Amino acid sequence: MQNTGTHRPAAPSTAATPTHCPYCALQCGMNLTRVDGGTVEVSERADFPVNRGALCGKGRTAAAVLAPGARLTSPLVRSGDGGLVPAGWDEALDRIAGNLERTRAEYGADALGVFGGGGLTNEKAYALGKFARVVLGTSQIDYNGRFCMSSAAAAGTRAFGLDRGLPFPLEDIPRTGCVILVGSNPAETMPPSLRYFTELRENGGTLIVVDPRRTRTAEQADLHLAPRPGTDLALALGMLHLVVAEGRVDEAYVEERTSGWEEARAAAMAHWPEYVERITGVSVPELREAVRLFCTPDAAMVLTARGPEQQAKGTDTVGAWINLCLATGRAGRPRSGYGCLTGQGNGQGGREHGQKADQLPGYRRLTDPAARRHVAEVWGVHPDTLPGPGRSAYELLDALGTDVRSLLVMGSNPVVSAPRAAHVEERLRSLDFLAVCDVVLSETAELADVVLPVTQWAEETGTTTNLEGRVLLRRRAVTAPDGVRGDLEVLHGLAGRLGVEKGFPTDPEEVFEELRRASAGGPADYSGIDYRRLAEEDGVFWPCPAPPADTDTGTGTSTSTSTSTSTVPHPGTPRLFLDRFATDDGRARFAPVAQRPSAEEPDAEYPVLLTTGRVVAQYQSGAQTRRVAELNAAAPGPFVELHPRLAARLGAAEGDPLAVVSRRGRAVAPARITTGIRPDTVFMPFHWPGAGRANTLTNPALDPTSRMPEFKVCAVRVETVTS
Repeated sequence: MQNTGTHRPAAPSTAATPTHCPYCALQCGMNLTRVDGGTVEVSERADFPVNRGALCGKGRTAAAVLAPGARLTSPLVRSGDGGLVPAGWDEALDRIAGNLERTRAEYGADALGVFGGGGLTNEKAYALGKFARVVLGTSQIDYNGRFCMSSAAAAGTRAFGLDRGLPFPLEDIPRTGCVILVGSNPAETMPPSLRYFTELRENGGTLIVVDPRRTRTAEQADLHLAPRPGTDLALALGMLHLVVAEGRVDEAYVEERTSGWEEARAAAMAHWPEYVERITGVSVPELREAVRLFCTPDAAMVLTARGPEQQAKGTDTVGAWINLCLATGRAGRPRSGYGCLTGQGNGQGGREHGQKADQLPGYRRLTDPAARRHVAEVWGVHPDTLPGPGRSAYELLDALGTDVRSLLVMGSNPVVSAPRAAHVEERLRSLDFLAVCDVVLSETAELADVVLPVTQWAEETGTTTNLEGRVLLRRRAVTAPDGVRGDLEVLHGLAGRLGVEKGFPTDPEEVFEELRRASAGGPADYSGIDYRRLAEEDGVFWPCPAPPADTDTGTGTSTSTSTSTSTVPHPGTPRLFLDRFATDDGRARFAPVAQRPSAEEPDAEYPVLLTTGRVVAQYQSGAQTRRVAELNAAAPGPFVELHPRLAARLGAAEGDPLAVVSRRGRAVAPARITTGIRPDTVFMPFHWPGAGRANTLTNPALDPTSRMPEFKVCAVRVETVTS
């Protein structure tokens, strides 16, 4: 019998509950303990191998958002005078279901949109995708993870036949010989991971950091390359040119394990070092030194993050760095490879199980007839009833109020996080109906017709998949306040009101059991994983197929590198591609890519480049971290980071208000002057709304393959602000 959402299990024990942090993709282990007065304490969990007890400031203060004063505890509905007022759950759910049904009746199913989040558990992401396609019948579903690592996913799939953020565990990083870290600042974005790079250097390895800013991470590097924003593609091609010219290609590996080398080689040879120096600003001696450091040891890695990925040529840029790994034999070998440092807490699992516009659970393609048959059978529907691929995240947001008339948002705050944010805010305001499920009253929730208060990480059980592909169990440690329900309960309640009485259980373990069946045989095969294993182990790496006697995969497309037996559980796959790649012929594929300019280059009117990113004390759109006093004290607001030479030209001093203006809008924030940034570039963090909202400025130009917007580079001018 399904839980209707009115029953609450008994309060968890006051003993420490081992669980995981709600923030970044490390998913650090921590313990939660209820203490006097009902408050919750976070403590170290030294036995979890990813962080080995270390926590950043966000993790240490994560329990602050559990306090009733920091979060929503009642549904809110838009009243006749335009304000949001408290309401009962039945009224709120009835209002949502009624408006969705009216929109569908008048405009068709694709007038309904669903926008999910990379912080949702695997169970919630799975249920949300199923809800969109089975209950609403809409193709219009995507999620904010499209803004995270979709370019890396596209490039990895093109090259290797499979996308998993890291194809090896983090523990391999200190054991390699050299790491090139491209467009990543883990000292601020995921501080507990910095120890892996420190240990790398202590073990005699070298660290190369590619970043237009001299970040805290770059300060730890043996070599810091500071290219002009948007030129990472040229930099990778220039390094590959030197690999060829200096005779450093692993010819035997290329012959045995790859295809497409001749075309990729020809493309790279058009990018001679002096040409690359003119484009990037990285000198030829620096290029040569980077190649030497990378090619000298027996093993090496390239790790990318949002810098090269959040570009309108992000897929090709990542592809160029993969080419460098393949040409030197640094992929599918021990302690070597290409990997992506995922950003959001469940950025990996969130895109594997169906909330992405073009995918079904198990990382199956929505256009694959066999995949559709398999998932439809699990769901108890006919394959022909499943809609096809819909719009990508920004395209979905851009269509609001015109093609898409009603929207359900779960776990996302696009008013702050989307590119061209003022336009996205306008599109949200133009909707016929907007419903938002969130823990707090985010800037997006403030625009909604109905807001539903939902449980958060410590108040619910569920699984996430960290940046290594390690599936983890988050355990419920505390009871949610009265008036708060889980996202699974919300989907159950809406499905029933929309005529689907079965198929949307509220128990996360029951949802996970269905997810296992739906993923079986797919690229991201979770069928050999269950809650018992996750409770007993430090997570399980996918692919992890169930023994053949336990499951009928339906497709035979498993990418596991091991063979299951009917008696021995599959151990999981910490290291991919050691025997073969997940392509039809087992070979990795080079990508013949060439440098091209950014979508928006500087000119006389907008002569400076803007790049954006994060600071250590805030997270993503800041909807939760901006409610924590300790974090706000450390990072109280936005700023404009600029070089002293640019500041001198403007006549600006430290702390002076500066206006940064792009073709899309204007943001104002105080100056932060440093020699750690290029003179032709300014940097703004993107965690804040209002006048200092960095994403007011950013460019929604899309990568043609991944549909990733170009967050990391746009043309701006900088002006002093007079009172």
